[in-house]
Amino acid sequence: MRKNLLRFTTAGSVDDGKSTLIGRLLHDSRSVYEDQLVSIQQSRINRSGRAIDLSLLTDGLRAEREQGITIDVAYRYFSTSRRKFIIADTPGHEQYTRNMATGASTADLAVILVDASKGLLPQTRRHAYISALLGIPRVVAAINKMDLLGYREDVFLKLQQDFRQLAKSLGIASVQVIPISALEGDNVVTRSNNTPWYAGPTLMEYLETVDIGSGRQFAHLRFPIQSVIRPDASFRGFAGRLASGSLRPGDAVLALPSHQETKVRNIVTYDGALAAAVPQQSVVLQLDDEIDLSRGDMLVSPDAPPLVSAHFAAMLVWLHSQPLQLDREYLLKHAGRLLKAKATCIRFRVNVNDLTEHPADQLEMNEIAGVEFVTNSPLFFDPYERNRATGSIILIDPLSNATVGAAMLREALAAPQAQPLRAQTPVAELRSGPVTTQERSARHGHRPAIFSLGDLPGLAELLERGLFTAGFEVLLLRAQQLPPSAFLSLVSKLWAAGFVVVYSDEALPPQERATLQSLAEDRFFDLSPLEGLATNDEIVRRTLLLAETLRIDSDSTHQGASHD
Repeated sequence: MRKNLLRFTTAGSVDDGKSTLIGRLLHDSRSVYEDQLVSIQQSRINRSGRAIDLSLLTDGLRAEREQGITIDVAYRYFSTSRRKFIIADTPGHEQYTRNMATGASTADLAVILVDASKGLLPQTRRHAYISALLGIPRVVAAINKMDLLGYREDVFLKLQQDFRQLAKSLGIASVQVIPISALEGDNVVTRSNNTPWYAGPTLMEYLETVDIGSGRQFAHLRFPIQSVIRPDASFRGFAGRLASGSLRPGDAVLALPSHQETKVRNIVTYDGALAAAVPQQSVVLQLDDEIDLSRGDMLVSPDAPPLVSAHFAAMLVWLHSQPLQLDREYLLKHAGRLLKAKATCIRFRVNVNDLTEHPADQLEMNEIAGVEFVTNSPLFFDPYERNRATGSIILIDPLSNATVGAAMLREALAAPQAQPLRAQTPVAELRSGPVTTQERSARHGHRPAIFSLGDLPGLAELLERGLFTAGFEVLLLRAQQLPPSAFLSLVSKLWAAGFVVVYSDEALPPQERATLQSLAEDRFFDLSPLEGLATNDEIVRRTLLLAETLRIDSDSTHQGASHD
């Protein structure tokens, strides 16, 4: 029988006994090699007072062993006759909360330790809040060090009530509370005679039997493209990991951002073709049509596309010693894409002690807040509560390359409006001189351009819609609706305002057309030669590719491009 896999994380405050608990699980389930036991028996560091300090099985760094704290995330793998396990032993110290968030990000279950002699501490509450924020569906509260309190039932019942109240306030639906002693082994793997009043499962029994089949399942297709595979002229495939949904040859897919529809022809792996692909499987797809796709693009369900927006709200865990700076440019990584992003507004900051929300204009390390972001190009995402893979982002400092924040996407927002001038703002502080074309381009996020069309039915409206959906300030004009001189004046003003202009030039005299070509120079695109040679959809697809070159500091331009 094939055993399924449970990923779980341990968390809690400093000295709650996380590493000892993991060591006990490994030791009592006979998942430790003899040479490992010999190594820790001979270690000069032993804080347990016993022949074997089981915490040393997981505290692998020398600094961890010497300080008696967990610093890095320690991953351990073991199995029993019922199930395979991956454990993330995460730090308890507040300084390393970021590592706890990392370890919990892929977990199906969280084991949160509570020191029976101390109760629920602020860091315990923070870890419970992060577990809920990351959408971990099941939580075990392991009430540890019961041996220090004589295995008193009243102590356990009080802490059980406290934790269940906390879990309820956080929206954690599935909670199991277990009295244990990691040091003595009570109720970890074997049932303890010291707690006859406890009739529930041991920790190992619960881990082996808990249902993980009904976790976060998202039925709609999301396939972020990681790379294009082109070994020769006869093969063109798109490699990636299936984030959600399933795929079979013949399934219809929608490509983003081009909005082209096609079908899957083959699903290829190193071991050969597949009849179907399932979530978290890495595959290469061959498509029926030669559509343009590159790293960061996404294939999705045509009937259930994701949200598309360059302005969105998220819950942010700030991980860096330098505070979050509003309107500072960070790098944002999402499903294989790397974009430029700014935090524009802190909606609220969460007090993890009482879970209340408070106004804030700054975010310090380990603080959690609701934040609004804007990016230089739209994201294709789902709310995190529906899809973990497409609903999460990380923020990176572009100078140090340090990961400074992790966020769970919540909702798409309307395009941000310019902030009104406050009455108290001194006029002397305003920048002097007229607003330049370069400043307008920076505001729009793209340079102006002119697209010239013939009079193919439906093409102009389709192109305007495609550019608008892609985030461009675009306006469709028809030359025959105005006198040539008035039309030329209007286009010139829209150009100066930074717009992308789409126009049909059937009635435009050659002289005015030449004037527009001179105005726009290399950003005048004549699409009329394509009419009759390609479908409307193909013309729109090619135009959207051209339009990507207009973006200010976009992924399609070179790094550090100037705002000219």
